[in-house]
Amino acid sequence: MDSIHICGGYPLYGETKVQGSKNAVLPILAATVLVDGVTTLNNCPDIADVHCMVRLLESIGCVVEYGGGRIRVDAGHISKTRLPREYVTRMRSSVVMMGALLGRMGNVTISYPGGCVIGKRPIDMHLRAFVGLGIELEEAGDTLTARTKCLQGGCIPLAFPSVGATENSILAAVAAQGETQIYNAAREPEIDALCGFLRCAGADICRKGDGSIICVRGGQSLHSCCYHIPFDRIVAGTYLLGCMAAGGRICLKQADGRELTALAGVLEAMGGRLVYGEDSITLTAPERAQAVPCVRTAVYPGYPTDLQSQLVAALSLAEGESIVEETVFENRFRAVPELVKMGADIRTEGSRVTVRGVRALHGSQVRAMELRGGAALCMAALAAKGESRIMNRHFIDRGYEALEQDIRNLGGRI
Repeated sequence: MDSIHICGGYPLYGETKVQGSKNAVLPILAATVLVDGVTTLNNCPDIADVHCMVRLLESIGCVVEYGGGRIRVDAGHISKTRLPREYVTRMRSSVVMMGALLGRMGNVTISYPGGCVIGKRPIDMHLRAFVGLGIELEEAGDTLTARTKCLQGGCIPLAFPSVGATENSILAAVAAQGETQIYNAAREPEIDALCGFLRCAGADICRKGDGSIICVRGGQSLHSCCYHIPFDRIVAGTYLLGCMAAGGRICLKQADGRELTALAGVLEAMGGRLVYGEDSITLTAPERAQAVPCVRTAVYPGYPTDLQSQLVAALSLAEGESIVEETVFENRFRAVPELVKMGADIRTEGSRVTVRGVRALHGSQVRAMELRGGAALCMAALAAKGESRIMNRHFIDRGYEALEQDIRNLGGRI
């Protein structure tokens, strides 16, 4: 059944463990291509995007074992460098396979990646980075071939701290001869997880200065290793915002509050009380959340665009008027019309929304249009009085391993 049913209007009380990070595991799976041997990854989320990446690895000759939160990749017999269109066009993150295959095989052919409905997300920066490492590009229709006889380290100045372009630059640079400096690199924790995995396998990578420069000394052979995928900060943030909408008190296990500082500031401004344990976050929601004057999404360490829709859902019940501005993707208010169906008072003006908090939302049948917007509708449904039905569950399954069980653990009725 491609829908989720939630009976809302009840505060949340309980605790649950936060899954492994979607945005960390996908580039790390691509990086296993650079290891001429066996890699073991623990704490991997069982989500649709990971299944898609596993199929991509298998399509080029990797042997993959996947189950129980563990993925074992044997990349010792890679034989193909053309990535199947059916998987590439389904998932945007497939683009990071380019850097990995260029590093391992010296060439790759790929259709332009898909899987994204929240914005254009062009790959121009990825391609400029490749050219800076001595890679030649050839386009034919919607297919792109990249090849090189010898990857050479170089200087890669990114026009914007793009996560994907930073990841692709790192993956190619690891196999390049000499040193590569990546300027204006993304500072998201998922980039550090990728670098941590590569260092575990023998690569020489470090951040410099304020963290916006990544230095890669390439050419080292990567060896088999075992790596633990960190927690998913977006999943954690989703549940924290769900609690702010519905009320109550929840505890998230295996979560690190240091990666959620921008969100924490917003939660506290709304009246939430946060307590951090060694590997846990506990939130006590107020009787009614307070509006916040303005929140702007930004690259890390700013407020994450991946938690913008969930914030709008929580603010729809806050006392007062809030403004949320989206600065990263141009089409990320797709959940707003569905929230309005539930009784929210939200006005969209270009890249910002004005949210006037209402006393209550009501259950309704709504439709997920993309991953994070679908999660936001689930959080709104937890707070709404009556029953809600969220259609297009498959979008949500791309990033949330056990949303239903997690919500039950937190006291929700789903």
